[in-house]
Amino acid sequence: MDVQQHFVRNARPEEFEKAGKLLVRVYSQLEGFPKPSEMPDYYKMLANVGLLTQNPETELLVAVSFLGEIAGAVVYIGDMKYYGSGGTATQEKNASGFRLLGVDEATRGHGVGRLLINECMRKAREAKQKQVIIHTTRSMQTAWKIYENMGFKRSADLDFLQGNLEVFGFRFML
Repeated sequence: MDVQQHFVRNARPEEFEKAGKLLVRVYSQLEGFPKPSEMPDYYKMLANVGLLTQNPETELLVAVSFLGEIAGAVVYIGDMKYYGSGGTATQEKNASGFRLLGVDEATRGHGVGRLLINECMRKAREAKQKQVIIHTTRSMQTAWKIYENMGFKRSADLDFLQGNLEVFGFRFML
C-alpha cells in the first residue's frame, strides 16, 4: 500500500474514536516510550484525541485509504497558543504546529506520515505562518529522521520534560 492510495482530510466526529485507538496503539508500542500505566493522562488524551478539535484553530487530520480505512492521524494547530504542550512552544508567534502524529503499523514505510506532515505544512503556508513547531522523543526515531529529512531543525529552546520524559523541539522556517 503506497501513499497514492491515501488522501488527507479532517476526521469526521464518528472517526474520532478510531483515530484515538490508533494513536494509543502506536504510542504504547514505541520502544522506550512510557506505557499507559506510567502516563495515564497522556494516553487518555490520545484515546480522546477528537476532543482537541474543540480548541480554537485545532484540527484532527487523518490519512484515509480510498476504502475508508484510517492509516494515520495528526493534530494540526493553527496558532501555537493552542498547542497544549509544556515548555515555551505556546509562546511562539506567527507559528503553527502539529503533534500526536501516528501511522498504523500496517502502512508504515509507505509515505503516510509524510503525507500528513505535508498537509500540516500546506495549512501553515496557507495561513501565512513563518514557522512550524513540533516535538518528539528519543523513542520516536523514525519520526525524528523524517522531520530532519524534511528540513526541520532541532531547537533546544523548545525542549521540556513531561514528567521524566525528555521532549525535544524542532522548527521548520517557512
